[in-house]
Amino acid sequence: MTIFNIVTLLGGLALFLYGMNVMGDGLKKLSGGKLETILQKLTSSPLKGVALGLAVTAVIQSSSATTVMVVGFVNSGIMELTQAVGVIMGANIGTTVTSWLLSMTGIQGESLLMQLLKPSSFSPVLAFIGIILIMFCKKEKKNDLGTIFLGFAILMSGMMSMSASVEPLADVPEFANLMTMFSNPILGLLAGTILTAIIQSSSASVGILQALCATGTIKYSVALPVIMGQNIGTCITAILSAVGANRNSKRTALIHLFFNVIGTTVFMVAFYASNVFVDYAFLDQAANETGIAIIHSCFNVAATILLLPFNKVLVKLAYVALPLKEDEKKEVSHRMELLDKRFLEKPAFAVAQSQEVSRSIMEEMFEFAEYTYELIYNYNSDKFEKIKEKYENIEMEIDYFNEYLVDLSYCILANKDHYAVSFLLQITGEMKGITTQMFQVAKAGKKLNKKNRSFSDMAKEELEEIWKGIMEVLKHTSDFVENESLSKFDNPYEKVLALKRSLKKSKKNHMKRLQMGTCTSDAGMAFLDVLSGYEQTLFYCTNMWEVVKEK
Repeated sequence: MTIFNIVTLLGGLALFLYGMNVMGDGLKKLSGGKLETILQKLTSSPLKGVALGLAVTAVIQSSSATTVMVVGFVNSGIMELTQAVGVIMGANIGTTVTSWLLSMTGIQGESLLMQLLKPSSFSPVLAFIGIILIMFCKKEKKNDLGTIFLGFAILMSGMMSMSASVEPLADVPEFANLMTMFSNPILGLLAGTILTAIIQSSSASVGILQALCATGTIKYSVALPVIMGQNIGTCITAILSAVGANRNSKRTALIHLFFNVIGTTVFMVAFYASNVFVDYAFLDQAANETGIAIIHSCFNVAATILLLPFNKVLVKLAYVALPLKEDEKKEVSHRMELLDKRFLEKPAFAVAQSQEVSRSIMEEMFEFAEYTYELIYNYNSDKFEKIKEKYENIEMEIDYFNEYLVDLSYCILANKDHYAVSFLLQITGEMKGITTQMFQVAKAGKKLNKKNRSFSDMAKEELEEIWKGIMEVLKHTSDFVENESLSKFDNPYEKVLALKRSLKKSKKNHMKRLQMGTCTSDAGMAFLDVLSGYEQTLFYCTNMWEVVKEK
């Protein structure tokens, strides 16, 4: 084993991890957030949750990513804690697909079929097809498919490079002695746990173990406890993602940990206890890639079969570890929690959530505008304070929403998602402007009340007519944003032009009332504040229309 072998090993590991990352990104973009949406909605039973968790993880090639997504679902109130259990179990089974793909590097045989099944034969072909799809195809889905092919080829290339670099270790006695030490179940378990916790990927750590099989010195007595430890080590990602989240999210991460720790403990105790009587001969045999894939799959399937009937017990254990607090939320309704940072790992889904939040804020804005108008004629200090609180909440939510969209814009996005984020970023500033102008109307009502003044009957009639038009424009704006199109509506700009004429006429009438002395200066200032608020609202609405037209 020379320094060049070590460099080759590190380079192979880098290619392996990069290929896994590239392939995962391609799969995420190709799925377009649909898998996550299905996962969100179809987890009504634990068994269905297992199936969905398995399917999603098998496609995106990362149990950690699936589990982090589940933590985000629970944190945002989309998924109940009991629903999360089955998905987590399914994710553990789904991640074994990677080990089966990697086991192809160990295929032996001289027949044409066996030669074609070897990664060294088909990986270059996949890489070539992938680069053609990326460079010469304009359709985004074909580009994503090319990325998947290329990522898989890089992954396999890294795997083969690692295997080749460690082959000389077969002749190093010290390495054989080191591996013998890990045949101790406790030491092997710890080694697998620590390695996986460091690289935060059980698929990658299993791949490294499979690569070491090329030395011929890795026996099943070493591989088995290391694989058990890898299942525990992969929990670190979910645990880290739950830091700073609500207590239910932390319980989700704990369920993941409890499932793997209990499953590993039961499996190891049962296996090594039975080994005393049965004496499993295969433990002294040299492990191969396929054998490791079999152990990895059998353990996760067996653990799921064993613990799925006790899914409620796992939930209770999580509540024992983190008891309910009196001030803990019983129900999550805050729409900003739909924008969980964990969803950024799945950008397409995060975009879908952002679009939902945008529609929700528009509806809230519409209601807020109605509340502010009431204060002009029927002022109440308690109502004003509630409106003020509502205004501050909407402003804060829009600011957070804007920050989230900026973070989302840095993610790897499909073209349609990139345009969607750009669209949302452009309209958030306009939404904030509308909210501010509507609050100006509420403050005008407060100003009138403070001076003990009121508008004249003529002024009230004018404002009533203008108000109805403003609400119609706001309704149009909400519909435009939701449909992302102006095509379903006939000449919406005519209504705005008519309102601007009404505003101009109302200002002239107001000046006449001031000159005639039928309107006080205090009431006059409040009246102009209301008109200014409505005029600026029209400005922000038409700005949003222009953004919709350009989309």
